[in-house]
Amino acid sequence: MKIYQWLTRTIKIFSHFEYPRFEAEILLSHVLKRSRSWIMAFDQEELNQLNQKILKNLVNRRWMGEPMAYILGKKDFWSLSLRVSPDTLIPRPDTEILIEKVLSKIDSNQIRILDLGTGCGNIALSLASVCSNFQITAVDNSNKAIKIAKTNALELSLKNVIFFYSDWFSHINKKFNIIVSNPPYISLKEMKIFQKNLVFEPVNALLSKNNGLQDIELIIKKSMNYLFYKGWLFIEHGWTQKLQVQYLFKKYNFFNIQSYKDYGGNDRVTIGQKK
Repeated sequence: MKIYQWLTRTIKIFSHFEYPRFEAEILLSHVLKRSRSWIMAFDQEELNQLNQKILKNLVNRRWMGEPMAYILGKKDFWSLSLRVSPDTLIPRPDTEILIEKVLSKIDSNQIRILDLGTGCGNIALSLASVCSNFQITAVDNSNKAIKIAKTNALELSLKNVIFFYSDWFSHINKKFNIIVSNPPYISLKEMKIFQKNLVFEPVNALLSKNNGLQDIELIIKKSMNYLFYKGWLFIEHGWTQKLQVQYLFKKYNFFNIQSYKDYGGNDRVTIGQKK
């Protein structure tokens, strides 16, 4: 089978996706280890039997709804290409606003940052890539996620971040200038609505009790004990949760409370400062 024949067939299979040709070309590029421009220029080339077999498996996985990031084992975030697996959430572009807002509040190169629920390490590693003098601690309650994050740090040669197991603050024993987190914030009701889109991702990184606010409240409450005077807390949250999250910041005596929209225009990040 020639490349153009495979593409024609796969584009039909992917017709229910928004960008069927793009997705087909991405899979082909991944398997052949060639650029998409090469594929377009050499679409008369024959696909060998092994590549056809590998591609058939990947096409089936994608057709069943598995996210492309898990199929490729990689996801771009900020300026980095990161390894991901079904043990980690897939980094979303909306979370990049969190990185921007953290950087906007940093006024010194010598600064301690804590990333809670690091997953594949996307937040911690993005910050680490900006300045080698940032001292970043990143934790997760999944040892499998920590392993992925450590691999990403190694492959990116970022040495100013350490990863280890901690159930939120359970293994934290020092204070920080900044605490940042993208915690679980989807409610059980929302989970049922979005289940089809989220079925491949780790539930414990998505779902939170008390209408999606249980983990957010715990982080806000306990952060007071782990922030220096005038330190900042940054929380990513659901687009309908801004007012509830602002209330929780006030409840636990933060000031300078501000909320920000993501690139899609949805309320996504709330921050506050320790008195």
